[in-house]
Amino acid sequence: MSAAQPPALVTLGEAMAVVAATRPGPLAPGAPLRMGWAGAEATVAIGVSRLGHTAAWTGRVGEDAAGAMVLAGLRAEGLDVAAARTDPAAPTGLMLRERRTADRLRVSYYRAGLAGSRLAPEDLDEAQVTGARILHVTGITPALSASARAAVEHATTLARAAGVTVSFDVNHRERLWSRAEAAEVLARLLPHADIVFAGPEEAALFVPEESPERMARALTLLGPGQAVLKLGARGALVATDDGGLLARPAVPVTAVDPVGAGDAFVSGYLAAVLDDAPVEGRLHLATLSGAFAVSVPGDWEGLPRRAELGLLEAQDISR
Repeated sequence: MSAAQPPALVTLGEAMAVVAATRPGPLAPGAPLRMGWAGAEATVAIGVSRLGHTAAWTGRVGEDAAGAMVLAGLRAEGLDVAAARTDPAAPTGLMLRERRTADRLRVSYYRAGLAGSRLAPEDLDEAQVTGARILHVTGITPALSASARAAVEHATTLARAAGVTVSFDVNHRERLWSRAEAAEVLARLLPHADIVFAGPEEAALFVPEESPERMARALTLLGPGQAVLKLGARGALVATDDGGLLARPAVPVTAVDPVGAGDAFVSGYLAAVLDDAPVEGRLHLATLSGAFAVSVPGDWEGLPRRAELGLLEAQDISR
């Protein structure tokens, strides 16, 4: 642990290098590309950090240039990466993003057996987890490997025992595992979560497919005190275990890149939890953060800082 006071938010998962096309068309020799890095949990941590709270990320990267780039980038965003490991036995994973047409992205992942998938329970800084205010996990990391799954389960067990708020974004990835396997594994995590985030298709892993309102309410009956349904361009809604239900439309913006929007939304919501904001304020900051993210190319690059929020609040037609 790098500081006497643990970070407010702790998360763990995979981060990888990204090679992305910068203009539409098939990948071909001479095509313009940009180099970067990304990771769902890392994006949430960056978003929370930019909004004024401390955050830490745990994971593994390779002992290579890509891994050094990832860790340097996370440090530059103010994240505590003291618990991150450089793995000499496996390289950093890679995401290849092709903008095949002006409005269609095609993404390829190279991650099986690579550094991110080798995350294990012993990688966790247990004092950091138990000292945090929020532990954030996603359904991506348990799909990577048995050891990564065990790390997530261990982290949530530690957090629950210590009274730490557990945030769980279902984030189902069909390329990683089937819906049946995901439902079986993630159903074990769901009762340990205080806040669950899901899209309607993801919520259907656990509850009958009905209206978003009914699905959100059904999720709260499985353990979480708050169930947040992300509805994309339609906005989002939150059901609470006391019977409350609140919806909010999306902030109208010109969408440039949808990748990372859901993680940006989560980062805004969790930053507002750390602000001790009511549910209405959490949805407000979440939808603003998601709007900033889709307005800029990249997974995390468009995440807002608190001083910038007014740029889009003036366009928020729901206010």
